[in-house]
Amino acid sequence: MTTEKPAQAPAPKAPAPKAPDASRRSERSRRAIYDAALALVTEAGYAKTTVEGIAARAGVGKQTIYRWWPSKAAVLLDAFLDLAAQADEALGGDADSGIPDTGDLAADLRYVLRATVDELNDPKYDGPTRALAAEGLVSPEFAARMTEVLMEPQLARYERRLEAAREDGDIAADADVRIAAELLTAPLAHRWQYRTRPLTHAYADALLTHVLRGLSPRP
Repeated sequence: MTTEKPAQAPAPKAPAPKAPDASRRSERSRRAIYDAALALVTEAGYAKTTVEGIAARAGVGKQTIYRWWPSKAAVLLDAFLDLAAQADEALGGDADSGIPDTGDLAADLRYVLRATVDELNDPKYDGPTRALAAEGLVSPEFAARMTEVLMEPQLARYERRLEAAREDGDIAADADVRIAAELLTAPLAHRWQYRTRPLTHAYADALLTHVLRGLSPRP
């Protein structure tokens, strides 16, 4: 009499290897490209920054960049927007966050103007911002794009805070909030761009004093 051995169950198959996450890989590449563009324009200047140089620094192919952006200026603009978004996030906000409204208009505006001074004086922002400004001077199409995604959203923050102040009676009822927003921001940009004099907190405070004096409600 023979005894049959029980049939052995087949060994479990090893799980199939997961396919690479293309979206994660793309995000890593995009982040590397942003970092490379910002670093190169800070180190070498805009004129010497090239798509080829950005690609080499980021460890990607040149065609990867051209698949996502038409030019080095477009790369730099997106990299700068990402940098600004990181700064907003670090402060607990986002691109849609407005100027804080504590009920004290002068204090709220002083906080933002001083932060702007600090940003413009920071080499991390100075080089890229000058590069974007330079490209905007020679390319109307790029200037329009930069105005749409960078300048207008920034001015809108001031306008919203000033509109609230106008409703509360803190500034004149007939105050033009768009002009007021430009009066608060343009002098900082002018002094920074042309280096006419040092850009300091004291200058931002003095500018704010003069603008608010002009906006004060009339008796």
